[in-house]
Amino acid sequence: MKDRRLLVRVGLGILLAANVVAAVFVFYPLGGSAEDLTEEMRAKQRELGQQLQRLTRTRGIVAKVQQAKVEGDRFLNDCTLPRRTAYSTVVGELNKMALESGMKPKEASYSPPEPVPGSETLEQLTISANYEGSYPSLTKFVNLIDKAPQFLIIDSMQASPQTTGALNVTIKLDTFIRDTVGGKS
Repeated sequence: MKDRRLLVRVGLGILLAANVVAAVFVFYPLGGSAEDLTEEMRAKQRELGQQLQRLTRTRGIVAKVQQAKVEGDRFLNDCTLPRRTAYSTVVGELNKMALESGMKPKEASYSPPEPVPGSETLEQLTISANYEGSYPSLTKFVNLIDKAPQFLIIDSMQASPQTTGALNVTIKLDTFIRDTVGGKS
């Protein structure tokens, strides 16, 4: 009889322990309560929204960088000259602009092209040229240089009057020429 009582007590103890464990799982579920899970889901949704906004901004930046690269390449192709034809093209254009403005072209000289820091394909070409003409012709000439399709920078300009009323003008110009990658064109 004592064995039966002991067995019943052990059985009731096991059932009591099982009920306590079940009650713990009911009041404190393993994944959290429904409210905890709902709040966690909302937090993840907010985080997802922020990540999508960052992705959209990053895609916009990538598109702008690609557009800038295309426009930069177009600018370099439009405003710089290939090395092979740079010298004759610049002199021809300068002489054409000088004659159009009423300036008389004289001698011109070049310094060897210098590499542009940070670029493998661009070099800076410096040109010193002398002209003779009137002040109105000089202003028109400078205006034509400013509007030239090539990227010409007036580095310095000196004008000295002559006894004839004309001006002797020395202009130092910088322009950029491009090489092909890996060697001279």
